[in-house]
Amino acid sequence: MQRLLFPPLKALMGSQCLRLLVPRAAPRAQCGCSCGIRRPLRPGQYSTISEVALQSGKGTVTLPSKAAERVVGRWLLVCSGTVAGAVILGGVTRLTESGLSMVDWHLIKEMKPPTSQEEWEAEFQRYQQFPEFKILNHDMTLAEFKFIWYMEYSHRMWGRLVGLAYILPAAYFWRKGWLSRSMKGRVLALCGLVCFQGLLGWYMVKSGLEEKPDSHDIPRVSQYRLAAHLGSALVLYCASLWTSLSLLLPQHKLPETRQLLRLRRFAHGTAGLVFLTALSGAFVAGLDAGLVYNSFPKMGESWIPEDLFTFSPILRNVFENPTMVQFDHRILGITSVTAITALYFLSRRIPLPRRTRVAAVTLLAVAYTQSSVLFNLIFISDLDEGIRNI
Repeated sequence: MQRLLFPPLKALMGSQCLRLLVPRAAPRAQCGCSCGIRRPLRPGQYSTISEVALQSGKGTVTLPSKAAERVVGRWLLVCSGTVAGAVILGGVTRLTESGLSMVDWHLIKEMKPPTSQEEWEAEFQRYQQFPEFKILNHDMTLAEFKFIWYMEYSHRMWGRLVGLAYILPAAYFWRKGWLSRSMKGRVLALCGLVCFQGLLGWYMVKSGLEEKPDSHDIPRVSQYRLAAHLGSALVLYCASLWTSLSLLLPQHKLPETRQLLRLRRFAHGTAGLVFLTALSGAFVAGLDAGLVYNSFPKMGESWIPEDLFTFSPILRNVFENPTMVQFDHRILGITSVTAITALYFLSRRIPLPRRTRVAAVTLLAVAYTQSSVLFNLIFISDLDEGIRNI
């Protein structure tokens, strides 16, 4: 077979080199006959070059090996970390009200910040033409503008770093042949989602720069676009993390018992509930709904505020009424913590691998840590308002 398919290659490279590229022959079948039939190769039974496929007339094409899968898995794990950093930095940008300081969007041009006094003054003058300066920051100084500008600049540059962290290694791994057919589809989807995330970010910022002659409210971005921006980032983070762990961690073969199936369904439902809670938080941030009531567990003097259904039609209250938005976020947050607690106790009743038990404990700790931080923020805000009213 070798003499028929590769006589030129054998003449050039020598038979010793050629044998490196050919899979080792499986042992002959122990059937006692001389038929010469060879057993099929088992998965992973290859020559010293880990996994190689020979194509007639095209040389060699490397295929994914276990080592390549580990490299790809670590790359996606790093990418998920950069996405988490972008979400955190975006939250800081929102808290400092810096998101509308950069009024233009250029993929390459805006990467260079202003360096001279004239450039800074020109950038500040552009900002002064938009509603946030006219209504909210009309007495802002150039030094104060530089602070919020650099906050938004950092967020945008980090977003570009995330894009490069996905696209450049993906192109390299694709060219090296380290991606299987199914992994190519996943990587293309992740890279496409990164690009979509950047465009969605600008689409969100643009909503806060539009003139609204009939409104004298504080300029802010659309809560719908903010929720879409955060939601797509969470999807990108979860998809990258899930794919990386599926490559790095061996899959446990657990018996499909009724308890395990129930735990798995409950875990999926809890994940969806946490996702909805995060999206509702984006609506709270977009409407500044967290400033409406700063007491807990009651909202003001009552458990259920009277102004939950002030908008018409009724469904509009869910997305545009700050009181209803905060009320929904509280209910979803309490329900999420309760579901995570139940998930932890359910996991204790089933024999699970060590890393699964560690994940359940970590999830519970993070949920209660976030709840305590939020409660402290509400308490400090309430105390501050009480001091100011004395």
